[in-house]
Amino acid sequence: MEQLTTLRDLQATLDYLATIHRELSALPPDLAILDAKVKAAEKQIAEKTKALDVARAQILSRSKELVQAQKDEDRARAAVKATHQKVQYTAAIRELDEKERLKASVSKPLKALEETAKNLEHALAGLQTELTAAQAQFDELHAVFLEEHANQVEGRKQLQAKQAKLESKMSPTEVARFHRLAAARQGRAVVAVENGACSGCNVKLRGPILFQLKEGKTLITCESCQRTLFLP
Repeated sequence: MEQLTTLRDLQATLDYLATIHRELSALPPDLAILDAKVKAAEKQIAEKTKALDVARAQILSRSKELVQAQKDEDRARAAVKATHQKVQYTAAIRELDEKERLKASVSKPLKALEETAKNLEHALAGLQTELTAAQAQFDELHAVFLEEHANQVEGRKQLQAKQAKLESKMSPTEVARFHRLAAARQGRAVVAVENGACSGCNVKLRGPILFQLKEGKTLITCESCQRTLFLP
């Protein structure tokens, strides 16, 4: 059955790709150290960028509050200047004092936020410089590493091309189902039947299932793990 042949070929192709991926991911110590450094810098940049975005949003909000507080203070100050009666003047002074305190309660946290944002921007600049240098070193050494593993790199290209060709024979739904199942089943979406059992989950297959497999007229999946089955 052509559909089963395609699925088996696709599974074998992905198995080979996984092997090559493991080989190319097994970095030598110097590259592994640089790779870890790059990832650590990227993580810190992401965290500090998020913190900076939060600080900037708070600065914007506090700045609007400060503008309003300044307007309220200006009005209170104008009222003091316009008041001549003693009782009204005393009340106006109290009002001005209150508005000045309110403005200070907004101004001080705003200054602290601006200092925090400034420190984050400085830290981000340093981290970006560190990341750029580490990434350049990694890329240089990694290029040498890939040259030393040229056969695997070329093999990966050929296998990826084969994968694309095989998947073109399937519908998008079938491709999506295959990869979804492979991701959920340790990379194995198509498995052989061994001693009357699914070799993926080791569950014994019922007689009718085995009979349908022998007939080979339709795709058969394991009732337990949903993997596609075939007889070796």
